[in-house]
Order: sequence, then structure tokens, then C-alpha cells
Amino acid sequence: MILSPPPAPAASAAVGYRLLRTPPAPVAPPVLDAAQRAVVEHREGPLLVLAGPGTGKTTTLIESVLARVRAGTAPDRILVLTFSRRAAVDLRDRMAARGLGGLTASTFHSFCYALVREHQPAEAFQEPVRLLSGAEQDLLVRELLAGQAALEREGRGRVRWPDDLRAALTTRGFADEVRAVLARTRELGLGPVALADFAHRIGRPDWTAAAAFLDEYLEVTELGGMVDYTELVHRAVLLAWRPEVHQELTRRYDAVYVDEYQDTDPAQVRLLRALAGQGRTLVAFGDPDQSVYAFRGADINGILGFPEQFPRRDGTPADVSVLRISRRARAGLLAATRHLTARMPLPRLPADAVRAHRALTAQAQGGTVDVRTYPTAGAEVESIADTLRRAHLEDGHAWRTMAVLTRTTAALAPLRRALTSAGVPTDLPPATTPLHTDPALTPLLLALRLAATSLLPPPQAPEGPLGEQTAGAPPPQQPDVPADGSAGAPPPEQPGVPADGVSSAPSGGPGEEGGVGSSGGSQGALGVSADGVSSGPSGEPVGAPLGAPGVLPDGASSVLPGGPVEDGGVAAPGDIQGASDVPPDGLPSALPGEPVGGALDPPGVPADGVPSRGPGASASRGLPAGSGAAGEVGVGVEDALTLLASPLGGMDAADLRRLGRALREEERAAGVAVPRPSDVLIAEAVAQPERLVAHDPSYARGARRVGALLRAARDTLAGGGTAEDALWTLWNGTPWSARLERAALRGGAAGRNADRDLDAVCALFETAARAEERTGGRGALNFLEELSAQDIAADTLGGRTVRPDAVQLMTAHRAKGLEWRLVVVAGVQEGVWPDLRRRGSLLEADRIGRDGIAPPLSQGALLAEERRLFYVATTRASERLLVTAVKSAADDGDQPSRFLAELGVAPQDVTHRPRRPLAVAALVAELRATTVDPAASPALREAAAHRLARLAALNDDGHPLVPAAHPDRWWGLYEPTASAVPLRDRDQPVALSGSALDQLANTCALQWFLGREVKAEPPATAAQGFGNVVHVLADEVASGRAPADLDVLMARLDSVWDALAFDAPWKSRQEKDNARAALERFLRWHVMERGRTPVATEHDFDVTLAAGDARVRIRGSMDRVETDAQGAAYVVDFKTGRSKPTADQVAHHPQLAVYQLAVREGAVDPLFGGRPTPPGGAELVQLRLGATRREGGETLPAVQRQEPLAGEWAEELLATAAGRVLDERFTPAAGQHCTHCAFRAACTARPEGRHIVE
Repeated sequence: MILSPPPAPAASAAVGYRLLRTPPAPVAPPVLDAAQRAVVEHREGPLLVLAGPGTGKTTTLIESVLARVRAGTAPDRILVLTFSRRAAVDLRDRMAARGLGGLTASTFHSFCYALVREHQPAEAFQEPVRLLSGAEQDLLVRELLAGQAALEREGRGRVRWPDDLRAALTTRGFADEVRAVLARTRELGLGPVALADFAHRIGRPDWTAAAAFLDEYLEVTELGGMVDYTELVHRAVLLAWRPEVHQELTRRYDAVYVDEYQDTDPAQVRLLRALAGQGRTLVAFGDPDQSVYAFRGADINGILGFPEQFPRRDGTPADVSVLRISRRARAGLLAATRHLTARMPLPRLPADAVRAHRALTAQAQGGTVDVRTYPTAGAEVESIADTLRRAHLEDGHAWRTMAVLTRTTAALAPLRRALTSAGVPTDLPPATTPLHTDPALTPLLLALRLAATSLLPPPQAPEGPLGEQTAGAPPPQQPDVPADGSAGAPPPEQPGVPADGVSSAPSGGPGEEGGVGSSGGSQGALGVSADGVSSGPSGEPVGAPLGAPGVLPDGASSVLPGGPVEDGGVAAPGDIQGASDVPPDGLPSALPGEPVGGALDPPGVPADGVPSRGPGASASRGLPAGSGAAGEVGVGVEDALTLLASPLGGMDAADLRRLGRALREEERAAGVAVPRPSDVLIAEAVAQPERLVAHDPSYARGARRVGALLRAARDTLAGGGTAEDALWTLWNGTPWSARLERAALRGGAAGRNADRDLDAVCALFETAARAEERTGGRGALNFLEELSAQDIAADTLGGRTVRPDAVQLMTAHRAKGLEWRLVVVAGVQEGVWPDLRRRGSLLEADRIGRDGIAPPLSQGALLAEERRLFYVATTRASERLLVTAVKSAADDGDQPSRFLAELGVAPQDVTHRPRRPLAVAALVAELRATTVDPAASPALREAAAHRLARLAALNDDGHPLVPAAHPDRWWGLYEPTASAVPLRDRDQPVALSGSALDQLANTCALQWFLGREVKAEPPATAAQGFGNVVHVLADEVASGRAPADLDVLMARLDSVWDALAFDAPWKSRQEKDNARAALERFLRWHVMERGRTPVATEHDFDVTLAAGDARVRIRGSMDRVETDAQGAAYVVDFKTGRSKPTADQVAHHPQLAVYQLAVREGAVDPLFGGRPTPPGGAELVQLRLGATRREGGETLPAVQRQEPLAGEWAEELLATAAGRVLDERFTPAAGQHCTHCAFRAACTARPEGRHIVE
């Protein structure tokens, strides 16, 4: 269409525009050969045209129709039928270019739909029958099977499946088997009664149950005004054979043309006999060698039996013509593929026609066929990438003129990744997986679910033991709020009619043969029941209620307020912390001197009253449905983090960390001594975005946007909007769409990814719109429930008409009817191609016959179908064909398919990989290596440098095309970054902790720097939470706030344990047993006589020590301070690790030494009335590890004592550590500590962390 200004208006007239149809580009008439002209000149009677690959059958069809129109036949009296939507559109476009307007060219299903609608009663016309997509039918079948299983358990089942099948009723595989039976039954024109009688005669109880299931399935679809594709054709056949309709159709059409006749199923053949039987004009184009859709119901016997099924008026078989010239494949390719057809007999067709069909003549000479085998799959993909790049760069092939074909869909994704990484642009067909599994749609679907769930009334559930509501209790229904969470929307005035050319996915549907009513003779919205009787309006089944089970979010979780968070270094309780070692926000803790009762409150009911994560959290993974206040959308922690990190929020880990720190500081400023975990605060802020107004937009913008989007989507649904409306609100409210558009326009790998994401989003909107048209206001949650229950990809009404300039990746089935200059058929392995596994082996749908039980599909028949599919793949190329496979050296490894030998080309064993990939990155790498290669001559190095300079100078509108060629991007030439600001002020004391001292002096200074100063430590783990809980319980006992009773302590432990995030339930149970053992050891140690008296627990201190030329400030907390008979202070430090230091390490343990130094400097003097108290030693109490038999056995903790300090080694250790901090010497040191270090990838002491250029 084009915009054209109207004729010059009068002076007072308003200026406007009118739409004019763009005229088709002129097309020169094709030059036809003798065989084509013979088909064009055919005027009356049936004719079968055998047309091999690339013989111009579509051109011949169009010219035949054009000749008939020019001979005086009105265009609307000619019917053209084909199979795919793509083929129907192509036919219409090509016929329009040849001046054939007003002609009916459609798919079989589109024609059948129009026929059924045409004969629908007037009262039902306002509610058109709605077509079930393959995914929708699969979901319906699975729901019915699941319902039958439930009724069977209650003794109320109508369908009695055999005992050996009942356990499989709810599996996807069994649903596929049932769908195949439904499709096969309707293709043969059978109904429930006929199938049941047939099953009874031959003794097949599984088919008897399938007949009962078919009857129930028909009732459900009838009541819902639904029909699947196979049933649609069946209903059309019944209509077409009704006398008055049959007479009308034969008067309406003078000639019928059918393309791809080899893909017909028995029902479509019966329809054609009704339209153009009895010797009328029917011209069918097809190629039995390309019959590859048996899994969709196609029957090769349809084309093989055409001459007898469509005889001439005098009763003789129909004529068979052959197109003999291949306009696609060159001579070399034809010679190879001819070897395949020699192994594919064509019985029942005239022998001379078969010989002519197989002896095609190439219009052009040349063409090459290569067969290659490789030792590994990686070598195969590398060679394919190299072949494609060389064809593009050296032979001038456009990317879009090349394709890679595979046998299975599963092989496409890894192939695409490998080719993309090798610099080959690729284009995949529309997704073959369910929409809800597409990662690009996850944030939209999650946000829609949250918005819809927030409209549900809050659940009124019985209270659990901790005052929590029991998860899963049904919410009370309110008359003004639908149960699915939408406010409801009026049904559309006129639901849309499916587009022309509905996909031919197999499925079954209502109706039956011989006038047997599908539901007791009831009439449905189809306008015709099984016996052709008109029907009335239909109802609509109600979807199952959506449940949102609670899920404990992953990641670091908090047992206590102030639990694990990403900000700050992590230190164990009791660790000594310096001024710059900020309090460990990442760990749950109870501060000294404050009540600990709140620290161990049950999850979900903390001291501050704000629910935390734990058992009982439900709906939306963290918050119950409808938990938000008016206008709020309740968001769980995991959901909030998912949305913020998605394109809707656009936040990265640094933004989340900054936002979490700011929210925790905000809570501290509000008087909360120990703020809650940052992820909980972030989730609350998303639910209440107005709280973020005062925060820096640089890190809070994304959270505010997500919160506003969720509220806007909620308001849309509350105002009567549909799921599609809410999705548009979410999609249109972010820069995401603009980013994808820009990326798609830029092209490259990012552009192709953007294309795929845009395709997925468009498919989602199409699905939402189609669901609304079908169901008329069932609500967003019902839409999400239906979408998430789909296990197969939904049909789409159209694919992309503009393809990117990229190599096409697709399966051989999808490639049928297409062609490229270069085709690679990859992964041709024995066991994969041919795939001789029998399809549908449980219910044996293929053995259901119209006149009796059919023989099982033989291995020979399966092999013939697989060979035809291989023939289809190899005939897509016009100039060059490459067939590849893996040939493993191992006896049990992958081996090439038998089909490779059938091409008549000697396979080439490729044992080497390409010397260098023909890609820009590889070229730059080789040139850079040459410039510094001492073995290269000066002239060669200079030439490489000149070429690098030329590449670096290339640009596109100021943007460098090869930035890696410029020395500015060679990071190995740069000196390490140095900060102009010193890490610590030399005039101030150096703040260190005991663990920091150990890391700096004895372990790894780099680990200390990255963890404590850079604060790059990962979130706290469940093991650290274990230690926190045990420390707090030990402190409660020592301080007298809890009795020294194991049962009391375990009860306290039980109240918080489930809030710890363990990897698996068994791990949680194991660690809980370990915690019990640790507490039991502590209690035994606590009450035993040890010659010392407790003085304080969790004692805070802050002292400054002299360490050589520097001063060191040490601040922290001692787990326990005791005094002995001599009045000396003794420090106890509890440990809960799985290992303990050696005796020599304890003697020079830095943390214990620092405690003793602090005691020497008066850190505990206030506990002793202010008098100076000498240190009497220190010890480690290993609560997780039992003592030796000599020291009391496993029931006591292992105790490791450090004697009072002697010598100056502790001061020297402090001086060494302080010097490294002041001099900023953070040298890595390898050792056992590397095993659990989080910074190995950035450590030069590890192989994985070394610089690429050294």
C-alpha cells in the first residue's frame, strides 16, 4: 500500500490522503518446456502431474490457471488448494503478479473452515467455531486424561482404561498417543461408536477406552464451540457429501488445482472426491518421493492411487504427466540424488511415468556434492562454519542463500551457538518450544502474574503454629473480584476468524461416521454435527483454578534480622573488626547488650513484624496472594530480584547492591538496630515505589520503574483490561522495546538475538489476543494458567515475511519447498538419520484401518520414509551440497549414516581442523601474533602491522568496524591501574581485625583486599548461618537468658532453622543433626569444672596498639571472657568449622594473639573493676568437632589452648600486616585456602586467573 495525495483540492477543502494499493511489479511470462505446456493445455478431466524438486510445478500450476481464465473461465470458478500457509500466500502473490485477481487460493483447513462457516445456522453465526491449536488440543487432552484419572480413583470414571495403562494417564507421552488415535480415527471418518465396535471385534480394550475418550472429548469440544484441525476437515467432508451441498459445490467450481498432493491424508482425499470426483477437472501436482509428513497423517498411497481414485468419466484411470527438466539442481547434484531415488520404488503408478520422473534433465551444468566425515562433533561444526564463511567471502554467496539442515530440532540450538561464535550469522525458524519457556518472555509473564494475583482477595487460612496462615488455603470468593485475579472484561462483539491457511497440525475432534451423534445428537456451534445436522450456540469450559505454591527463594537468607547481604565483608561472630571492617551486614547476629529474644523469632514473625522468608510463604514466591495494600502489588523476594535484573528493570548486580545498602542505611536511620536483609527491603520497595523517590536515580530508577509498571498493570486489569492490555502496559512502559529495535537495526549477533526476542514478544501478544477472542474475558490468571500448561509450541498465524541476511538453520521437514545455492546437511548419523524407532508404539494408532486392522508399520516402511526425508534435504541445493557426519574412532562411538554411501560420492575423512577460521577476530589475532613473532622477518612483521593499521582505520559513520585491531584495545600493553588516593591514611591507625591479620600475614593478602576492602565477597552461605545460630544460643546460655537445657535450645533452633537456605532437604537435616551435636558439646563443656569463672560474653572492645612504626586499631567482640584463680583474663573463641588448626598453628594463632594483646592493653579492665588484668591465655572451642578420647571423647568439644604470649612475634605480625596495608602490597599466595576462595578467577597465583599477556 502507498499513500497518495488526493487530486488538488479546492482552496477551502482540508488536505488529506487516501490509500492506494501498490500495483504488483511486472513479471515476464515464464518460458515453459514441452511437458509444462502439455499440462497448461489440459482442459478437462483428472490429471496427476509428477513434479520433482525444482521442476517448476508451482509455475506450471499458475500458468495452467491463467490459461484457463484466458479461455473464458471466471476466476472465482477455479479453486486452488495447497497445504502450508506460506505456500498459499506465495501462490496468491504470484498469481496476482500474473494478473489473476479474485482467485481462491487457500489451504485445505482454510477452505474447510469457510465451508463450515458458510453452512452454519444464522443464530450461531455470531459465535464462530474456534479452532484449537496443536498446543491447545494437547492441553485439553491432558486435562481430560487427568480428570479421568481423578474420577477413576473416586469410582466415577466414564472411561475405563486398561489397568496396565492407568499409571500413564497423566504423562505427556500418553497424551501424544491419544491425540494420534483421535487424529487417525477422524482422518478415516470414524466416530466413537464405529471405533468401539471395531475395537470390540478385534479385542483391543485400549481402543475401546480410546473410543469412550473420543466421545467425551467430542462432548467437551462441542459444548465449548471448539474444533481441532482434523475434525474441521472431517466436518467439511460430511458437509461436502450432503446432497444439496455437494450439488452446490459442483456447480460452483469448474476446476480444482491441488499443490503438494503427496501430503494429503485420507480425509482430504475424500473431500477432493466430493469437490471434483466423477471425472471432473482436478489437476494434482505432487512428488511421491517427497512424501515426508506421515507423522501428520499424510498417506503416500493417496498420490500413488490417484489414477484409480479419480478416474475419467469413462471409468479409465486418470492421466499422469511428468515435468522432466530440473531448473534448480545442476547436473552434478542431480546425478547424486538420482542414486537415492533408485532405492525408492513407486508402485501403482505407470512405469513409463515413473522412469521419466526419475530421469530428470538438468537445465544447467556443474554443481558439486561433497561428503565429509569428522572425528568429533566440534570439528564438524568448525568445518561447516569455515565452508560457509569461505562461500560468503570467496564465492560471493549472500548469507541468506545458504542453509544448514538437520534431522532433529534438538540439533539446531547447539549448531546455532557454534556458528554464531564462529562469526556466521544464523536465522532460526519460529520457536518450536512452548512460549512460556522462552527466556525473553519470563519478565513479562512474571509481572503479569504478580499484577493479576494482587487482585485476589487475601486468603483466610487457618493459623499455623507460628501464627502464619497455612499455605494453599483457598481464598474466599468475592462477587466483585473474579477468582482469576482480573476485574473481567466484556467479550468482544465479534471474535476474529482464523486467518487463511491454518497450520496442518494433527489433532482429533467431534463428529463421527454414519450419523452417530458426537454427544447424543446434540448440536454445536460448528453448524454441523457428525451427521451433518445444524447446531446451536455453545458454552465455554471453565479453566482449572490457578494455584501459586509457595517457593522458598534461593540465595543467602537470614535466620536473624540483619541477615546475609551483599554489602560488606563477612566475619564470624566474635571476630575482631577494625574501623574500616564495617559490621558484617552480611551475617545475622545479635549485638551485645541488647535482648536476643527478637534475634531468634520464628521466620515470618520477626521482632519488627515484617514477614520474612520461610515456610508458609506462598503465592508469588514470598508473599501471599493479595498481600499488598490497596494499590500495591505484593512481590516476593525472588520475583523482585528476577524482575529488577530483567530488561524491565535493567539493573545489574552493582545497582542491586547499592540499592540494598541504601535501604539498610535508611532502616538504621529509622532506629532499627539490626536492619533486615537487603533483598527483603528491595522487594518491599518494589511493592511501594514511592519510597524510592528520595534515592539516587542512578541505582533506584529500575526499581521505581518496575514498581510503577506492576501498579499500572494491576490498574489495567482492575479497570476491565485484558491480559493483552496489561502486557502492553508492561511492554510499552520501559525502554526495552526501543533497545531491541535499535539492536535489531544494527544487525550482527546482537541484532539477531533482538530479532528472536521481538518475534517471541509478538507471538505472546498474538496468543493473548487470540485467547481473548476465544474465551471472552476469562482473565489474566486463566490465560497464564493455560499458557504455562502447554507442553508444545502453539501455532502462529504467520511467520516473518522479511528474513535477515543470515544462514538459515532448520530441520529437513521445514525445508521442504525451499531452495538455496549452498546447502549443508549436517549430523547425518546412523541411529539419527534414519530414525527407525516406531512411532506411537503404545496405542498403535497407525494400525487403525477403515476396513480392518492395518498391519504394523514395518522397518522397511520407516526406512523408506527416512530416505525420502534425506532426499528432500539433499535436493534443496541448486549449486553445492555438503553432507557431514561424525566418524568416531571408537567402536561404540558415532558412525555415519548408511545414506552417505547411497549418494554415490566417496566420503572424505577430514582429520584436521581449519588452520585459522576465516573470521575478522582470527585475522586480527594472527596479525597481532605476527607483529611480535621473533621468528618472523622484519618485512613480514611490518606488513602485518600495516594491515592492522588498515583494519583499525575502517569505520562506519565514525564507529570502528574492527576495534580489536587498534593498539588502544590491546589491554596487555597497559600498566596496572594505580589509585592516586592512598588506601589508608598513614597518619591514622590502621584498622584491622583478627581474621584480617591472619589473611594479611599468613594466608593471602590479595584475598583480604578483595574481600574486605573491595567488598567483593559473595553472599553469606548456610554454613555461616549455622555458626551464627550456634553462637547466639551459646551466648544466651552463658548470659543466663536461656537455661542450659538441650530441649529448650533445640526448640529455639527449630523456630529459625527453616529460614536457612540449604541446597537440599537432606543437607538441612544433616546440618541440623550437626547443630544438635554442637549444642550438646557446648552444654557439657559449659557446666564442667574447668578452674575458671565466666566474666562476660560477647564483650566489645576497641584498642589501639603500637606495631613498629605504625599504630593498629583493633575493634571487635570476644565470645567469652573468663578469669582463673590467679585473676588473669582468659579469652574463649567458639568455632563451628569442619576443620581445626594444628597445635603449632594454635600456638601462633593470630586471632587469639590479638585477643591477648587487647587484654594486655586494658580491653577487659572494666570487667575487673578497672584494675589492670594480665592475659592468662586464650583457647579455641571447636563445637562441631569432638575431643580426643584422652580429653573426654566425642561428647566434649575439642579445645585448643594458646599459652600467654611470649616474645614479640604477635607485635611483629601486626607490624607486617599494617605495613602491607600502608604500602598496598597485596601479593597473592597459593595454598589450601585457594580451594574455597571466591577470587580464583582474578588471582595471578592460579592458572585461571593469570594474565593472558604477561
